[in-house]
Amino acid sequence: MTLFLQEVTKRFGNLTAVDQLSLEIPEKEMFGFLGGNGAGKTTTFRMILGLLDITEGKITWDGESIGYNKSHLIGYLPEERGLYPKLRVDEQLVYLGKLHGMTKKEVLSELSFWLERFKVPEYKEKKVEELSKGNQQKIQFISAVIHKPKLLILDEPFSGLDPINVELLKEAVIDMKEQGTSIVFSSHRMEHVEELCEHLCILQKGKQVVQGSLRDIKHSYGKKNLIIHADFPLEFLQQYPGVVQFKKSVNGCELKIGSEDVAKSIFSALEGKGFVRKFAIEEPSLNDIFIEKVGASYE
Repeated sequence: MTLFLQEVTKRFGNLTAVDQLSLEIPEKEMFGFLGGNGAGKTTTFRMILGLLDITEGKITWDGESIGYNKSHLIGYLPEERGLYPKLRVDEQLVYLGKLHGMTKKEVLSELSFWLERFKVPEYKEKKVEELSKGNQQKIQFISAVIHKPKLLILDEPFSGLDPINVELLKEAVIDMKEQGTSIVFSSHRMEHVEELCEHLCILQKGKQVVQGSLRDIKHSYGKKNLIIHADFPLEFLQQYPGVVQFKKSVNGCELKIGSEDVAKSIFSALEGKGFVRKFAIEEPSLNDIFIEKVGASYE
């Protein structure tokens, strides 16, 4: 059940929020969306879900458009949380579960499983307003997955969570993917996208500026990061052929280089100058790629 977006455009009056976006989101994978505020991520999600009409283009899932008849197959965690503060957790989840075609018994069974997994079984009969922001986030996540969707869309799922709860949520998302759920998510944390996603899209002002598999994107970027720790000055490398960027560090320097051949040449140039404690070539980070393509750090 692959999700296809074909030249999808969304306009609000004179504003083009999404501009001819074409994507293939593979089945049973995690697909990441990156982009600053106003890049078009949430608008894209709402069009996929049918909550917003498409101005131009086409979105299909398993060859068909997504309508209300598929709501039992889809889970959505919006960036703006939408729980009812005065309702108890169990009452709220039973109501939402029934909208997805579940029985009360099925909902309560799944709810107990998830509350135990998230280490908060005592919250079952609490009102949402009595919970911390992080624990409200857990309940919101449970509401998006309780009906075991085949397609799960998560808009900033880790926002407002401490590191321990981020790990709990990440493990849950990974397990769902391994059980066959296709997952699309956006995150303000590039390391989460880098860690979890096989494919991704970077949006800027509604346009896709980078798209494809993470491996191919890094390979096509070309540049590598080279970290050197040494007991002698390394400033001479600032003007070294193939060095794109030189950054001094406490223990030595961090370089951005054009290719691995440059690293070999630098390694030879260091010979005989003194003790080198570290010489490591690293793949470019998503943040490196984002800065080059979009012109600013995501954070």
